[in-house]
Amino acid sequence: MDMTRLRTFRELANRGTVAAAAAAVHCTPSAVSQQIKALSAELGVALTEPAGRGLRLTDAGEALLRHADEVLAASERAEAELDAFRTVPRGRVRVALFPSGALLLLAGLIRRVDALSELTVDYRDVDVRHSEAKGLLADFDIVVTHYDERGFSAADERADAVPLLREPLDVALPPGHRLAGRSTVRLEELDTDPWISVEVGMPVDDVLGSLTVRTGVRPRVVQRINDFRVTEELVAAGHGVALLPRYTTNWTRLLQRPLSGIRAARHMEALVRTGTATSPGVAAVLEALHAEVATVTASAPE
Repeated sequence: MDMTRLRTFRELANRGTVAAAAAAVHCTPSAVSQQIKALSAELGVALTEPAGRGLRLTDAGEALLRHADEVLAASERAEAELDAFRTVPRGRVRVALFPSGALLLLAGLIRRVDALSELTVDYRDVDVRHSEAKGLLADFDIVVTHYDERGFSAADERADAVPLLREPLDVALPPGHRLAGRSTVRLEELDTDPWISVEVGMPVDDVLGSLTVRTGVRPRVVQRINDFRVTEELVAAGHGVALLPRYTTNWTRLLQRPLSGIRAARHMEALVRTGTATSPGVAAVLEALHAEVATVTASAPE
């Protein structure tokens, strides 16, 4: 049922004449008559009938009038609630983060979003390759993913990308390593060391592959571990060296050394379905992500 026509019908019933109804709804008497005829056609019953020089309600019109206030009040309540969804962060937002991104950002993100009392956010850690991340938008509103310094954003005509962070990758050395006295190291200086990397095709391994192409040095990978906390333990125990993300890694028991002469990093971005980044709930979570990124990078080791 068309709510504009129903409002016009209510004004006609309450005010008694087409002219008075037209003045109330700010249109011409002809437009009022057309709306009443259209509402009658929509409902399949006559709502008014001639009465002298004016109109009166039929029995069907009287029945409709008894419900009109209730229907219009419900419509107005629904519109008010939907207006709030358009302007106030509320409802449910589903967020997927790759595991080490969750390690870096999730605790602070939850704390920030919890301050938005009308917004409910569901979080999941999902470990997929960057090329597969867009597929998660079928189930999630925001997908935080990452890619190699020489890679590309996953944005396309169906997904928008919001850049979050460029995180440098540093070499992690065990205590007592022969290069412990150096402030930076070159990849070729580690050509005889065992390396701990991640699964082939994941961003950190892509960086090692890129470095191989650029330097001609092929690291000898002896373990492939996707959990950076496990990699930290292995490096600390002297089982190899690794490229680890600067802000995510707990460097307490490791030696952190930037690579000399080479830019190595991973880029984080938040993927959303095209056009949804400005909806209040999604926008609020993206704002919280940016705020958390600013916090962790400001307090991270250089």
